[in-house]
Amino acid sequence: MLYYLCMNSPDNNLNNSYYETLDENFNHALNLFEKDLSQEEILNYLTKGNILQKQISALKITHLKNESDTLTLIQNLVGQDGKIRESVSLKTLELIKNPTYADYFNNKKIYDIFLEAIIDINSNVCRNIISSIKYVKNNELFQTYFIPQFLENTQKLIDKVKDFDFQDGKYKVNKEVFKLYWYLETLYELADLIPTATIKKILFQTKNIDEYTIREKTAKILTLETFNDNEFVQIRNELKNDKNYYVRRF
Repeated sequence: MLYYLCMNSPDNNLNNSYYETLDENFNHALNLFEKDLSQEEILNYLTKGNILQKQISALKITHLKNESDTLTLIQNLVGQDGKIRESVSLKTLELIKNPTYADYFNNKKIYDIFLEAIIDINSNVCRNIISSIKYVKNNELFQTYFIPQFLENTQKLIDKVKDFDFQDGKYKVNKEVFKLYWYLETLYELADLIPTATIKKILFQTKNIDEYTIREKTAKILTLETFNDNEFVQIRNELKNDKNYYVRRF
């Protein structure tokens, strides 16, 4: 675990200075792990620390005192090294489950960060934050602030992706598909809060996108029991005959 925390991505030609740095990082990580950090020290590292300090501090935080503590943690979900973002997402999921802290996450700034984190380039971050929002989705602020922006962003992505040439294989294509994939996974988790007509509009578009992972997520959403009118059945039957096995299996 400690070597994972302190490893960087070295050049193929390893040299003594790299091993010295790795040893130094390992020793620093070990010292941080063994040290009984106060809440003040943890928050200070999360604010001003280096990659290793932020990563370990995120893993060591055990409680939140207020919204300020929570925001200090959550701000590290964006604009940071992937190791930090993943550690913070893990801790977010752990803490948000606790009813004592759940209300601290009910904050517009945090919801803005969640909107970015559910489409992080690291899929572990996406999974952890999508799992996390299930614990705040019944909050009025979440429903009136997060969900409208989420739906707007989803439609914008659909408008981009539906016209892509998937034979192109460009990075931009893959990146936007990746985002839409995770937005549809989020839609699956929030479907009970979104008007049926809105979901129907989305699925009638995504079922035709020439990228099987998007059709796969569309089919998964249709497994929810509430989607059983004739139009939903039409889409479901269409996808059950899809050319791709992973789409048909739903």
